[in-house]
Amino acid sequence: MTEDRQIKEHQLADLARRREQILAMGGPEQVERQKKRGKLTARERIEQLLDAGTFQETGMFARNRGAAYGDVPADGVITGYGQVNGRTVYIFSQDFTSMGGTLSEIHARKICQTMDGAMRAGCPIIGINDSGGARIQDGVESLAGYGEIFRRNTHASGVIPQICAILGPCAGGAVYSPALMDFIFMVQGISHAFITGPRVVKAVMGEEISEEALGGAAAAQRKAGVCCRSENSEAECLQSIRELLSYLPPNNRERPKRVDWGDKPDRTDATLFDIVPANPSRTYDMHRVIERVFDQRPEGRPNYFELFPAFATNMITCFARLNGWAVGIIANQPMAKAGCLDIDSSDKASRFIRFCDAFNIPIVNLVDVPGYLPGTDQEWGGIIRHGAKMLYAYSEATVPKLTLAIRKAYGGSYIGMCSKELGADVMLCWPSTELAVMGPDGAAPIIYRKELEKAEDPQALLAQKIKEYREEFANPYKAAATLRVDDVIDPAQTRPKLIAALQATLEKTESRPPKKHGVMPA
Repeated sequence: MTEDRQIKEHQLADLARRREQILAMGGPEQVERQKKRGKLTARERIEQLLDAGTFQETGMFARNRGAAYGDVPADGVITGYGQVNGRTVYIFSQDFTSMGGTLSEIHARKICQTMDGAMRAGCPIIGINDSGGARIQDGVESLAGYGEIFRRNTHASGVIPQICAILGPCAGGAVYSPALMDFIFMVQGISHAFITGPRVVKAVMGEEISEEALGGAAAAQRKAGVCCRSENSEAECLQSIRELLSYLPPNNRERPKRVDWGDKPDRTDATLFDIVPANPSRTYDMHRVIERVFDQRPEGRPNYFELFPAFATNMITCFARLNGWAVGIIANQPMAKAGCLDIDSSDKASRFIRFCDAFNIPIVNLVDVPGYLPGTDQEWGGIIRHGAKMLYAYSEATVPKLTLAIRKAYGGSYIGMCSKELGADVMLCWPSTELAVMGPDGAAPIIYRKELEKAEDPQALLAQKIKEYREEFANPYKAAATLRVDDVIDPAQTRPKLIAALQATLEKTESRPPKKHGVMPA
């Protein structure tokens, strides 16, 4: 072997040795500790999420300069790019086996460079958080690193999809990068997110609480509305992220990819009307309408991907397909709080509307709403400003907006669920729809108060007046007569009618007054 070849062989062997050391992450003991917690390693997560063999790592040999605590493989975070369902994504995954995945100057710079690359390429960014927070030994440099990440999260908002999986601890300032992203996923039993942990809560408030109760996956979704999905395992979580990505475009310059599941666009459903009780006070599950109207998968899997399924359950927000096109669905759920609008449902819906608008995803509204939830909790909690967010979001949105009123829409909630006046491109109603300032049961006693006071049998007269009000005023034909409703349709024709409306509005253009940005209600 020549001297030249010996030098090259030595260089290749050195490269292989260095790679092997880095791929071992924090070492066998730390990896074993991670496994005993029931968690995958940072690299295993990337392998499960991305298409096999597509991951290209960047920054593998990064080291925190001047570190007095020894070498930290890849400085505690794995970064790079790969593919999900054949489409490029950028990704970072914090390595808890390497110094607890703590964030240092170089660790933060790796994440920032990955985000910068995603922005330049116009590709989604996926962050997997599993970290002990800022690296104390790095002092202000680690805090500055968080600031750099937050600024990039903000600049990327509405430009590329940002998805976060919290698969370990996430506390203090570290939770704000996930909060600035579009979707947060968590896993029961291993994910924790909070600003101040149980020890601080006990010291300051004197309250005993566990990490799981304070900021576990269930609490973060059901109580805080922070995470969009809480899954039972990491495998489920990563698979859910893959499914979510299938509905999204890579950036705000493109539409989501059209996917044909083989469902017929002219399919009708003669029994669809049977789902909805004629009595407006009786409940039913709006999910059943979504399952029947939107594209159905040939393999029988759920045909929609729901977000925040356990938070503000009186409002459904989900993605589905209509003739192959990805659409965002906002639907009242009569099974929870009668489908009323309230503080949490308004926040949930308004953010989803703005996401769909930012990424060219048409919005379909399924309306069965009795009004805004009354009470001091709602009024003092700010339902006025929270409810205004939905009005703002719908009015601001320029994507196709289709509204289908199914059974009732009373008062301000009629407008709040995207009426024609708020910007619905097409407004359809089933013949069962009651459109009115208030429901017949509430309106009749007010309108006919004097007659009722003089009646020999007030209850019988009230029942008669309610019936008359419903037939005369609380129907879709009054609104259709003044073009507030485009059409009253046979429920069996719902799917083909919505598809025709979507097809007619896909290429629509709308302009807004020039401005730096609007000021959304607080």
